[in-house]
Amino acid sequence: DEYNDSSLGEFILVGFSDRPWLELILFAFVFIFYILTLLGNITIIVLSIADSQLHTPMYFFLGNLSFLDLCFTTSIVPQLLWNLWGPKKTISYNGCVAQLYIYMILGSTECVLLCVMSYDRYVAVCRPLHYTVVMNPRLCLQLMAVSWFCGFLNSFVMCPQTMQLARCGHHQVDHFLCEMPALIAMACEDTTLVEAFAFVLGVVLLLVPLSLILTSYGMITVAVLRIKSAAGRRKAFSTCSSHLIVVSLFYGTIIYMYLQPANSYSQDQGKFLTLFYTIVTPSINPLIYTRRNKDVKGAMKKLLGWEQGTGGM
Repeated sequence: DEYNDSSLGEFILVGFSDRPWLELILFAFVFIFYILTLLGNITIIVLSIADSQLHTPMYFFLGNLSFLDLCFTTSIVPQLLWNLWGPKKTISYNGCVAQLYIYMILGSTECVLLCVMSYDRYVAVCRPLHYTVVMNPRLCLQLMAVSWFCGFLNSFVMCPQTMQLARCGHHQVDHFLCEMPALIAMACEDTTLVEAFAFVLGVVLLLVPLSLILTSYGMITVAVLRIKSAAGRRKAFSTCSSHLIVVSLFYGTIIYMYLQPANSYSQDQGKFLTLFYTIVTPSINPLIYTRRNKDVKGAMKKLLGWEQGTGGM
């Protein structure tokens, strides 16, 4: 018989319960990285709003990326910490649905946003004299709206299909969150159609943006190599290197996980990869973007009153 999952009232998130010795270590690991995520991303959001010198397209998109990372991690970590700390590993059916929707919306939006940010870098390097005209506030808002629209569209197409799969009373999710591949793997019916939809949308939201990113950076590389000044080349590459690192970390793990059939999906491998791109990556993104960024460092000094000349006041 097929049972309605909502009648079960809750799912059991197996997570890392098969490794009790690992749970306390992971609790400390996740807690520390979550604090770093909060501090780093809130700092970037505050600075991008408070400092007028950061009111540029690049920092508008960076502030939105920080907001996405902040929400993305917060939709997962509190429940994960609760499950790691205590013996109870449950999440309500409605909580599981909400987590899946939010997770899918934010993750898909970030895929498109990273592509938008690469276009911004392309215009800045390849068309510097037209940058402020091309990347005008209206276009920035439109690009951001398209990113969110793609995120909502993917979520509202895939989540209902995933949650409507018959699970024949099975309510143990072999993961630490309600994630699509793990929920599909629980099904006791043919999932070929759902997996086909997931693959097609995965190609659209992962490989298409990634192709556009690689094309943008290919054109940037050609433009930079034409610069005769070594200092000019270094400056141009430094403005793009941070974004390339973030793209590599995010897309590498996501593509590996989502563009493979559910029957070849390794749950243990999936758990640690998900832990990486949901916990670690959002915490190091602010460091990657600000490590050599004089604008952000200057804005931070100004906000804290550390600028030269303030000491005598």
